[in-house]
Amino acid sequence: MKRLLEAARRLHGQMIEWRRDFHRHPELGYEEHRTSAKVADHLRGLGLEVRTGVGRTGVVGLLRGERDGPTILLRADMDALPIPEADKGIDYMSEIEGKAHLCGHDAHTSMLMGAAQILRERGVKRGNVKFMFQPAEEGLAGARAMIEDGVLDNPRVDAAVALHVSPVHPTGRVAVIRGAGWAAADRVIIRIIGRGGHAAAPHQTVDAVAVAAQVITALQQIVSRQTDPLDAAIVTIGRIAGGHAFNAIAPEVLLEGTVRTLVPETQRRIRAAIEAVVQGVTASFGASYEYEYEEGYPVLVNSDEMNELVKQACDATLGPGRWEYGRTSMGGEDFAFVAQRVPSAMFRLGTRNGEKTAYPLHHPMFNLDEDALPIGAALLASMAVHYLENAGPQGENGIHRRP
Repeated sequence: MKRLLEAARRLHGQMIEWRRDFHRHPELGYEEHRTSAKVADHLRGLGLEVRTGVGRTGVVGLLRGERDGPTILLRADMDALPIPEADKGIDYMSEIEGKAHLCGHDAHTSMLMGAAQILRERGVKRGNVKFMFQPAEEGLAGARAMIEDGVLDNPRVDAAVALHVSPVHPTGRVAVIRGAGWAAADRVIIRIIGRGGHAAAPHQTVDAVAVAAQVITALQQIVSRQTDPLDAAIVTIGRIAGGHAFNAIAPEVLLEGTVRTLVPETQRRIRAAIEAVVQGVTASFGASYEYEYEEGYPVLVNSDEMNELVKQACDATLGPGRWEYGRTSMGGEDFAFVAQRVPSAMFRLGTRNGEKTAYPLHHPMFNLDEDALPIGAALLASMAVHYLENAGPQGENGIHRRP
């Protein structure tokens, strides 16, 4: 499998070129027309079967093996963020105002393009590899849209793998996450309805701002005092909007936030607890409320079988001692929709090399070490080869588990 890494290193310059081009031209969710076109052109150039417009702007490439066998899916997300990029002294800064690749999806796309080329040149003897280039991961559920459009069918996908760059880990280090890897990510919308008036006559009003402040404070008790400390959960109000003038009491305040959980029962309980808090606080101040709770991405659960595949491929490709067990993230990840349907694993790939690549994901200064590109491409290709050669009754050795 080390030959896969050698092949990936020969593509290093090409992957850098792809990644920097995507970085200069970021596209938000379901707007990835330019990115999708470049991906599709590359896959067609390799002679793969290609579908475009999957889940609106997604691309699917299919590499068929010489004989029948299982199908493994490799996934990359393509969308950027609606965040301005800070000047970090690079010559491939975003050219689109207010948009930037600050989560590494440009690198994910480039690595999967590289993996497709490596596997096409190597050839696949048994089974199929499906390449899923996904739009709209950042909150718009592009994976679900592609599933609804048949990405897991024809041929039916038996297993799936994805990676995410990590500025926490050094370049090339792999973090394998057991069980729940990413949290369920839900959205909360609360409208506090009071009665506005003159700031000099507060007794004639119901101050929606003051009520909202009490609601926010009370909501913090749900996690700190009503949730088992060993059961991870987050309730965050991230947006407050209300009022029109400094000398007027606001009649309404809008609160928007997120709930992150790892256990469905905790998710249900917190959903009910938030409304109970809002109802109680508003009633005590003579206000009313409107409440919406939108379930977003589910918990991403990595299967033991696929985690084992990640570890074996890592050992075979990079050598022993290059992976570790990582911590669960309370961030959301819509690869979870794939993992609900087929055995899957998402692993983290380290991209930190010095302080310039140490900024967190979604930070305006985020950047990554491009030496990770061939490592990621080789690992994805290696996982496909390992799976197709060893999975199922016709596999040579089976996927062996180690303790």
